[in-house]
Formats: sequence, C-alpha cells, structure tokens
Amino acid sequence: MKKLKFYDYFYMFLIGSVFGWILEGVGSIVVDHMLINHSALVIGPINAIYGVGACVLTAMLLKYKNSSYIVTFLIGFIGGSVIEYFMSFGMELVLGFTAWDYSDFFLNINGRICLLYSCMWGVLGIVWIKLLYPFVQKLIDKIPRKIGQKLIVYLIVFLLCDIALTASAVVRAHACDKGIPPQNSYEKFLDKTFNSAYLKNMFSNHWK
Repeated sequence: MKKLKFYDYFYMFLIGSVFGWILEGVGSIVVDHMLINHSALVIGPINAIYGVGACVLTAMLLKYKNSSYIVTFLIGFIGGSVIEYFMSFGMELVLGFTAWDYSDFFLNINGRICLLYSCMWGVLGIVWIKLLYPFVQKLIDKIPRKIGQKLIVYLIVFLLCDIALTASAVVRAHACDKGIPPQNSYEKFLDKTFNSAYLKNMFSNHWK
C-alpha cells in the first residue's frame, strides 16, 4: 500500500474541493433553480469541506478499503460527522455564521450535524474509497513530480492570499451593512467586488 505524503493530500484537497463545488452548484440549480456559489473563498471554486473530507476520509479509510461496506459506512458516518461539526464551529467562531443549519432536521446536534447528512457521509465514504479515490490518486500520480512540487508552493501562496482576502471581505461587508463608509481604496474595492450580496450567494443565505 502506497504511503501518502503531504504532496498527495494537498492535491487531494484541491480536487475534492473543486468536485464539491461542482456538486453543490449542480444541486443548487436542481433544487433552488439558481446557481449558488458554494465556495469557502471569494476567488476560485474551493468548497473546503469536501477537500478536507476527501483527505480525512482517505486517512481513515485507506487501510480499510477492502473491508465490508458496513465498516466503511460506519467510519465515513463518524468521520464525516466530526469534520462537519468542527468546520461549522470554526466558521461560526471566525466568520460569525455557518453556511448550513440543520436545526429543523431530525436528530441534529446544535444544528451543525444531523442523522440524514451523517448517513450521507457514510455513503460518501463508500463511494470515495471504493470508486473515486483510486481514480483521483491516478490523476495525482500523473502530475510530473518536479512540476507538482513547484506548483504546490504557488498554490499555497494563492490560497493564503485568498483566505486573507475572504476574511477582510467578511469584516468589511459587516461594516458596510452597519453603514460604515469605506476608509480607503481597498475597502472601496471590497464594497464593489466582494460585498454582502456576493457573500450571501456564497454562504447559502445564512449571511447575517
């Protein structure tokens, strides 16, 4: 069994994040009849919960990939629930809100997780490790190693800048909603480009 390194997990995170963004986007078109940008960052199709989920599910399930579906389901059920709970908690701590609320769902915990979506994590664990992971790992292995290693540096810098831009956009949008005028050209740029309307579309109308 191949021992995965940071290199593998980083690209797994990116692929999982983009796949999750596409999946959520298609879902919003089918259910809400509109395209909702379910990205965690203001630039790029990065639905981080799927990227983190892909990495954690891989770390948890890889040595059990030949186990029964029941074992795989239970590990995905527990692992996915833990991921979702703490990501919800982290978003609320940092941003002041979360992009989902399961308070109206059966058997939920603080509105952060619920039985239905925990079961979906279990199913996703089976689909991921049995079907998707082998394909994703082959894609990663096809990236020329030297190019891939150099590219990681640029991508990490980009993601850090994107995180900083997202955080500042959230802070500025809250200030703008309170009627506080922009103090400089950067805040004017945020008001024009990544304002409350933009963020509300990103965070599924849970923007407050």
